[in-house]
Amino acid sequence: MNIITTVREMQEQMKSIRNAGKTIGFVPTMGYLHEGHLHLVEEAKKQNDVVVMSIFVNPLQFGPNEDFDRYPRDIEGDEKKAETAGVDYLFVPTVSEMYPSEASLNIIVTKRVNVLCGRKRPGHFDGVATVLTKLFHIVSPDRAYFGLKDAQQVAVVKSIVDDLNFPLEIVPVGIVREEDGLAKSSRNVYLTPEERKEAPALYRSLKKAEALIEEGELHTETIIKFISNELQEHTNGKIDYVEIYSYPQLEPIATINGTCIIAIAVQFSKARLIDNIIIEK
Repeated sequence: MNIITTVREMQEQMKSIRNAGKTIGFVPTMGYLHEGHLHLVEEAKKQNDVVVMSIFVNPLQFGPNEDFDRYPRDIEGDEKKAETAGVDYLFVPTVSEMYPSEASLNIIVTKRVNVLCGRKRPGHFDGVATVLTKLFHIVSPDRAYFGLKDAQQVAVVKSIVDDLNFPLEIVPVGIVREEDGLAKSSRNVYLTPEERKEAPALYRSLKKAEALIEEGELHTETIIKFISNELQEHTNGKIDYVEIYSYPQLEPIATINGTCIIAIAVQFSKARLIDNIIIEK
């Protein structure tokens, strides 16, 4: 595995790969890798000649109450996991390498951001859009892979690529789960033993709602109330949201129709968990 830290070298290496007629699959991350990230690599390896992963904790997507310095980092462990997973090129730039001077422009995302987690994180997706625009130019991949655990991010990234005509395909990858259904996340380690027993109720409530829809219940208000009751009954966490939108547009809907997302977020004592399912009706 090649580890690269500068933009110039990364661009030169990627140019030589493209000139050789090889395809590039790209997995952008902020590090602290877990099985969800490695599953993205697995999918990228199936469809591309070369797999590139970036590890960069992007300061632009942290809000005023979010501590950039406390974000978990384990670069040595990440390098080992990436190499074992089969990553060919690992791009690990510093903040000064990615942002050497004050930017002369701002990227502002105006759609798909004021719902779900984005509602409470103003400016977050502006930072995501900025760093991904830079990374897409640096790596020039054929395909980029994103986990559907953060389905809102997938929807926003898809809109960026479409609006700016990036010549690449966004590949959404399904959520990786524990045996009991809990979505894998680095945050899961912060759950108490009792909360860990309760946490699978998030996915169970979504699957029960899906069964309810299959039985003919299409009113979103009824489905939201059903999920909320399930979460209140089976967890001691505080419900942050239970919401249903069209997908990937993330527009409010009164009845289930077409492709939609049912998304939930629950705050436990030291961890906020999110989960979702995408429904085709």
